[in-house]
Amino acid sequence: MKAKYQSVLNLGEELAIKNGDVKEENGVLHVTGTAKTQYEKNLLWDEIKKAGGDNPSDIIADISVEDTSVFANHTVKSGETLGKIAKQYYGKSSKYNAIFEANTNILTNPDVIKVGQELVIPNL
Repeated sequence: MKAKYQSVLNLGEELAIKNGDVKEENGVLHVTGTAKTQYEKNLLWDEIKKAGGDNPSDIIADISVEDTSVFANHTVKSGETLGKIAKQYYGKSSKYNAIFEANTNILTNPDVIKVGQELVIPNL
């Protein structure tokens, strides 16, 4: 069973999921842990669905979220814009203004972001 969901376990390690635990009982994989943000929890669920289908019956995952005040945190990389970042997290580049508004403490113009800036990605 672990082999089927190895990509989920690898992602959990990559995301540094806290208090992670994996047990197999009666052909069902039980996975628990705490993700930093909702976005990371969503990434884990996407990976579970990728490996086991939309409604897998051979895995039970109990993933909690450490910080529910934000959707994610993001470090700006070269070539990124708020529109590209909004597309990554929300699926729509038009949501860039929500990111700008959540970061007015460090941003003065939505068209000017700098590599290395730590942005809060708010819950919508």
